[in-house]
Amino acid sequence: MKRTLGILVSLMVLGGMSILPVYAQRGGSGHAGGAAAGMRAGAGRGSDMGGPNPGSRQSGGMNSSTMGGQRTPDQLLTQNTQLSSKLGTLLPAGTNVQQAAAGFKNLGQFVAAVHVSKNLGIPFEDLRSKMTGSGSESLGKAIHQLKPDADAKAEAKKAKKQADNDLRESASGS
Repeated sequence: MKRTLGILVSLMVLGGMSILPVYAQRGGSGHAGGAAAGMRAGAGRGSDMGGPNPGSRQSGGMNSSTMGGQRTPDQLLTQNTQLSSKLGTLLPAGTNVQQAAAGFKNLGQFVAAVHVSKNLGIPFEDLRSKMTGSGSESLGKAIHQLKPDADAKAEAKKAKKQADNDLRESASGS
């Protein structure tokens, strides 16, 4: 009985270990950089069964994992003209949306910053300089420093929700 139990346990352990490499290749349920993250913008993983991936080149989506490396927000905006056009209406006249996005960690962060700028009347360039480059700060901290009388936490949350909506709409419309 003891020997049979030992063999049974050994087989179960070996069987469980043989599944691990298959699961690891599947990709799990992580995010594609933010955004979708980077983008969090509808950068879903899609099917593992060989069909068109919602974020693949086949479907016109923008999944950084299928494009051979993580893409920057300005690169994603070049491809997503619908979102780029919408953000252009929220930024000061004459602003190049792709250039404005340069330096942000991901597309969602950039879109949220654009909304904060519009919602609170904070000059976008001031917000951008706080959030990008060396010594960059979070959206909430940047809001607090640039507009101390605003509820920074609530405004950041509101802008992130607006950004998520924009990204979702542009992913479904492209």
